[in-house]
Amino acid sequence: EVQLQACGGGLVQEGGSLRLSCAASGGTFDEYSIGWFRQAPGKEREGVSCIGVTEGGSQYVDSVKGRFTISRDNTNNSVYLQMNDVKPEDTAAYFCAASRSALGTNSGLYDYWGQGTQVTVSS
Repeated sequence: EVQLQACGGGLVQEGGSLRLSCAASGGTFDEYSIGWFRQAPGKEREGVSCIGVTEGGSQYVDSVKGRFTISRDNTNNSVYLQMNDVKPEDTAAYFCAASRSALGTNSGLYDYWGQGTQVTVSS
């Protein structure tokens, strides 16, 4: 079983940047696809991005395409979400999750979840 810990959130001004990290322990990290999800108050959880066991496969929700970049470092059991040109609508708790299923941003594909890290974008 893999355990996940997300960090790197904080308060950032509109147009700024943040880099979220997801560190994994236990299990065999390079067997898992990793997804980033977010949930704002009063809204449903949304899949933001995901990356397959190799960096060749990744997906993004339309609202973050061109602004966010997902990457992984299997040597350090970590996945990163570089967030550039952030907008107030990016404000949410961000979670990382691990899946042995097909790559995708459907939360039902994911078996293991970490605790969230809060991102707040001020206008």
